[in-house]
Amino acid sequence: MDILIIALLIIAAIILFLIELFIIPGVSLAGIAAAACAIYANYYAFAYISNVAGIITFIISVVACVGSLIVFMRSKTLDRLSLKKNITSKVDRVADTKLKVGDQGVAVTRLALIGNADFDGNIVEVKSMDGFLDEGTAIVISRIAEGIIMIKSLKE
Repeated sequence: MDILIIALLIIAAIILFLIELFIIPGVSLAGIAAAACAIYANYYAFAYISNVAGIITFIISVVACVGSLIVFMRSKTLDRLSLKKNITSKVDRVADTKLKVGDQGVAVTRLALIGNADFDGNIVEVKSMDGFLDEGTAIVISRIAEGIIMIKSLKE
């Protein structure tokens, strides 16, 4: 009965250890539970069976954890769990291509350096060159670089 308890604790420790490493990264409940199972299995062997059984249990625990890690890494399980989808969508830049330097519009949101503006019904993200601008401020496009529309206030 004692060997069955120790074997179950080691198996639970290995499963939780693998879950901790590959499914739930970082220190989590699975890692803490894996450590607790392994430690208690070794304690149980030392305290209730004998020192020799404790040493054997410790060696088996270490070999089983390292061996299961190697087997899991070489298996195709990680390939089945990994994400294989590539993102092929693109941001719609139709409004950006319609705009040119000198177009006038209105700030739709408060431009805390970056915000939204309306240019003839096209609402686009813009970057303010004048600092903070309030909503409803009349603006003009001063530069377009790498898809970033930079604007100035018309108050000047």
